[in-house]
Amino acid sequence: MPFAKLRDADLYYERYGSGPPLMLVSGLNGEGHWWEPQFEAFARHFAVVVHDHRGTGRSTHSEIDYSIEQMTDDLIGLMDAVGIARAHIVGVSTGGAIAQAMATDHPARTRSVVIANSWSKADAHRQRVAAVRKSLVLNIGPEAYVQASPLFTYPPWYLRDNAEAVARGCERALKHFPSARIAASRLDAGLEFDRRDKLRSVTLPALVIGAKDDHLTPLYYSEELASIIPRARLHVFERGGHACSRTMVAEFNTVVLDFLLALGDAG
Repeated sequence: MPFAKLRDADLYYERYGSGPPLMLVSGLNGEGHWWEPQFEAFARHFAVVVHDHRGTGRSTHSEIDYSIEQMTDDLIGLMDAVGIARAHIVGVSTGGAIAQAMATDHPARTRSVVIANSWSKADAHRQRVAAVRKSLVLNIGPEAYVQASPLFTYPPWYLRDNAEAVARGCERALKHFPSARIAASRLDAGLEFDRRDKLRSVTLPALVIGAKDDHLTPLYYSEELASIIPRARLHVFERGGHACSRTMVAEFNTVVLDFLLALGDAG
């Protein structure tokens, strides 16, 4: 199992394919296997790297105060450890917030960004959702939190048609679930994030993705992001929910690859 050794943590990561570097950055769950539906298609053109965020999966479960800036620093540390000077960044949800931080704070390390189902600043809706999820993990426990997560992430039709796969995903999430304090701190990190002012100066190629039936990160977040980032493209999924990268795999892969390949540096 490959681990990148940072100053104060080890990050589990995996690599696929060859070509220009492409970092796939997961959401709040933090585990790199979220991107399994993308591995084969993306690895045909890019050197794909996925990782488990610090505090999740097989990476070090540090008892620290988490933030999007800290998660971004860890991503930079991973890139340094595996010898990547500059990469395309594709992030979903919390990973999309990390992609924003890469574009605004580390543009020299960033070739382009794809920001899927994310937000620039938490509003009352996101604060209420985070409060409910924090209450679940702190007051009831990890199993209740994990079992409830698909209700936020997947649309009803996907839960109906993929009950066994969703159940296996919950079992997998519980296997490496962090302490309740870590889970709550990672939720807080998203609430404290605000990149609206800095995003106005981004000059990198940017694709923003949202879904009409995303009830965790409503479409208006993506519409706002696309309106703030100069020359950003917006792609709207008619359905697919917060997890459209997993529920609408063919469309997601096509949209993202068309954007990346048009930049002209892929294999």
